[in-house]
Amino acid sequence: MIRSSVTVSLVNEARGGPFVYWDDLPAACRATKELGFDGIEIFPPGPEVIEPTALKTLLADNGLALAAMGTGAGWVRHKLNLCLPDAAARTKARAFIRSIIDLAGPLGAPAIIGSMQGRSGGDGVDAATARGYLMEGLEELGTHAKQYGVPLIFEPLNRYETNMASTVEQGVTLVRGIAGGNVLLLADLFHMNIEETDLAGALLAGGPHIGHVHFVDSNRRPAGLGHLDFAPVAQALREMQYTGFVSAEALPYPDSQSAAEQTMRSFKKFFR
Repeated sequence: MIRSSVTVSLVNEARGGPFVYWDDLPAACRATKELGFDGIEIFPPGPEVIEPTALKTLLADNGLALAAMGTGAGWVRHKLNLCLPDAAARTKARAFIRSIIDLAGPLGAPAIIGSMQGRSGGDGVDAATARGYLMEGLEELGTHAKQYGVPLIFEPLNRYETNMASTVEQGVTLVRGIAGGNVLLLADLFHMNIEETDLAGALLAGGPHIGHVHFVDSNRRPAGLGHLDFAPVAQALREMQYTGFVSAEALPYPDSQSAAEQTMRSFKKFFR
């Protein structure tokens, strides 16, 4: 069964970004429960702000699963990514991601690498070298995640945010080359709307390599408030026998509660 999730950001530096709820994790969990979501996806500033036992209790009290946990604060707060030219900085980036894996993994949830993948060119790192750095980091971190029985999730981003992998096909090519095979893709419908010619076709081609989906419309507003046709997307996920989360990484438009309600209406329409 495809499961529903909604995002909450605890990162002040990411304010204005595409997260439905902000700042107050207990309140977000209560609201998420009331609307009938299956899980919640958390974007933390770092592992130090979340006490694992308290998080486990909070989730249990609200009948929620931890859908995933983002690592993007490593970039927006600390300017760390896996393709930096300085080896010590790359080591710090991996350590930050490992700390998120160690927080999410015991709760059965994967960590997501999006903006922390970095890019080639801007820091004087050529494409081949950057790809080598990225592959090395993903292999190490995927192996680290395996101890918890969860994958590492890698997110292709649109061309304006990275040049490492921007389509599902490019993501599949990348993860197929990673030893250990414990890295799956995040299919984000906002990024896919920019880069793919056929969203449903791209999903079907990605097939078993897709481990998480961001459920959002063309304008990064909640599903149903843009121009995406979700019917073929939902059909493709069913044909793939996808059983993961479709998680609303969407702007809180016009406000957080309305965005969550709109997401749930669309989820019920297309997946229930």
